Amino acid sequence: MAGTPAAGTRAVASLAAVALIAAVLLALGSSGARAATTQLCQMQSTPVAGGIYNVQNNEWGSGASECVSTDGNADFTVTNSAISNATNGAPGGYPSIYQGCHWGVCTSGGLTATPIQVSSLTAGKVTTSWSTAQPGGSSDYDVAYDIWFNQTPTTTGQPNGTELMIWLNHNGPVQPFGSQVASNVSLGGRSYNVWEGSQGSFDTVSYTMTTGTTSVSGLDLAPLVQDAVSRGYTKTSWYLIDIEAGFELWQGGAGLATNSFAVDINGAAPVPATCSGTYSVPSSWSGGFQGQVVVTDTGNSPVNGWALAWTFPGSQQITSLWGGSYTQSGQTVTVTNAPYDGTIKPGGSVTIGFNANGASGSPASVTCT
Repeated sequence: MAGTPAAGTRAVASLAAVALIAAVLLALGSSGARAATTQLCQMQSTPVAGGIYNVQNNEWGSGASECVSTDGNADFTVTNSAISNATNGAPGGYPSIYQGCHWGVCTSGGLTATPIQVSSLTAGKVTTSWSTAQPGGSSDYDVAYDIWFNQTPTTTGQPNGTELMIWLNHNGPVQPFGSQVASNVSLGGRSYNVWEGSQGSFDTVSYTMTTGTTSVSGLDLAPLVQDAVSRGYTKTSWYLIDIEAGFELWQGGAGLATNSFAVDINGAAPVPATCSGTYSVPSSWSGGFQGQVVVTDTGNSPVNGWALAWTFPGSQQITSLWGGSYTQSGQTVTVTNAPYDGTIKPGGSVTIGFNANGASGSPASVTCT
């Protein structure tokens, strides 16, 4: 049977197609409380788990009705799928969750903050856990990681290094891209068959578990990546920038689910971006003053967009502000970043300033989100 294009080829246009969240539905939880559920269709995506991960529907190869839902945690479910692609061709989509940067759309912390050079990818450096639900039946799909390497630490488009897939399982007559180059290879205590094929500008190498599974816990990427290096499919100078986990769909797929997903680096989970705002009054005069707020990234990952809020203690009124956009309603002020200062590196800061009428009293606190 002819090989099918790997997950990466489907995503070239995904950055432009990433849209706003399709809809927000309200569902009743087991306790009776109303829990927000986000539905994503076609090429839509949304941050989850505080921005540490992104869920993307990524229906790149089909126009059929197909959507996923997520409750905002590191999970998602394929709620419906009318995808009906030939199993000897390309899949219709790859609904997935990821940590890192997918075609320039990045999560918080982890691989976004610190892309890892392959030469540094030693045992235990990067591990991942993934629990799935697999309905089987007449649907044709795989259950696969899609892991991306780039020749430099960052890229705003398609990675130019290796695409490495790890197939946990599959249903129906589907197989990886390329041709099988090795069988029953023991890596990290598991047995894999190895497939490889050239996509033109990059290689796709796939490791298919010889015994299918619904979940992995603490799966160490080092043995597989080192094997790929030994076979000449990737290079030690390149960088691991993205770990995705999902389902390539050829036929159907409704009911497939990621129950949980995690990526740990050096044994620790990624940390969401955090920021703080420090208020001060550099100068004042009769009837007015100049104020400023220093916005600092207090976490270990870049802040990509920030918002400040404070409440003046009296009748102070801002007359002009630079470094952001503001609104004021009574004593309450909100400020969002300008286009040029929304990204702050860990430990870095930016400053917004303003002129205001009134006494130069300081607010009790400034919040930053």
